[in-house]
Formats: sequence, C-alpha cells, structure tokens
Amino acid sequence: MINWLDNITLEGNKATLAPLDGTHKNELLAAAEDGKLWELWYTSVPSTANIDNYIEFALKTKEQGTSYPFVIIDKAQGKIIGSTRYCNATPEHRRLEIGYTWYAKSRQRTGINTECKLLLLSYAFEALQCIAVEFRTNWFNLQSRNAIASLGAKQDGILRNHKINPDGTFRDTVVFSITQEEWPSVKKSLLYKLEKYNLNKRM
Repeated sequence: MINWLDNITLEGNKATLAPLDGTHKNELLAAAEDGKLWELWYTSVPSTANIDNYIEFALKTKEQGTSYPFVIIDKAQGKIIGSTRYCNATPEHRRLEIGYTWYAKSRQRTGINTECKLLLLSYAFEALQCIAVEFRTNWFNLQSRNAIASLGAKQDGILRNHKINPDGTFRDTVVFSITQEEWPSVKKSLLYKLEKYNLNKRM
C-alpha cells in the first residue's frame, strides 16, 4: 500500500490529467489568470504571490503519499486549464478526497469537469478499490457545493470552525462523499450527463 498513489495519468476525450510538477508554474498562473480566480477568497487557486508555496506543498504531500496532484490539460487546445488532486489519502482505510480543483473561467461549464470527475472517481473506485471518496468545500462556495451535489455525492455534514483562514476568520467546511456501493449509479449518471452534453454540442 506504500505506492497506492503512484504513476497516475488519466486520459479522457476532452482532457488529460497529468502529474503536476515544478515546470508547470507559468502555465498554471496563465490558467488562473483566465477569470482572475484567486480573487475568490474562499478558494485555493494559486496566484503570483503564492504559486511557489502552492507547488511546494502539493509535491511535499505527494512525496508523503497522502496526495497526488494533477494538472488538467485541454486536449483540443493542448494547454493547461486547471488543476485537481487526490488528497488526504488513507490507503489503510481505502479512502481519499478529491479536492483543490479549479478551472480557467473560459473552460468552466464545458463538460470538462464532469469528464475529469468521471476519470478520478473511476480510478479511485475501480483501480484503488476505495470504499469512499470525499469532497470538501468552504461553506460560502455555493458554486462548488452545488457542483459536488450534482455529481451524486451526499452531504455528510458541516465541520464548524474547521480551519483558521490567513486573515484570522474561521472556515466552516462542508463534507460530501460517494461510497463504494453508490458508485455504479453515480457512474451511470455521469456517463449520461457527458453523452447529453456531447449530443447538445453536435446539434
């Protein structure tokens, strides 16, 4: 189980999820610039002020075996449009979280997020044999909460005063999850959404 998260690249029709490394710094900043995503105070999108710490933390937790960060590559454009990662992994309990997800504004609501979640969840449940996959988001991030619920994840609860923000305010964290038993139905729903999106795009 030591190498539970190792050598992972996930390939879809629209996007490739490739391992993040230090050479992606400028491309990540360019993607975040599309919509100035770091201005949303309740997200963890990198900016010029924190990109080095962002990458350093991602690679440190990867080395520790608790996370696996990806860059998201738009296959049509051949460029990085965002990032996501497996995190808070506990292989002994076959659980992990999908988090730190963000996309350039111009690539939001294009079907790419649905495909990426299908890729990540398929690998987690079918290759890693996870018994549950978590999602966590800030209470104030209504867009993220709605997006997670639309995947088919169920809300487990709210962690009150879960973290202290850099400015000293407290963060309430909303926790969702999908269980191993729920995965077949969730997968069916995600495949249906992708097919519906592709059909509408062709019309």
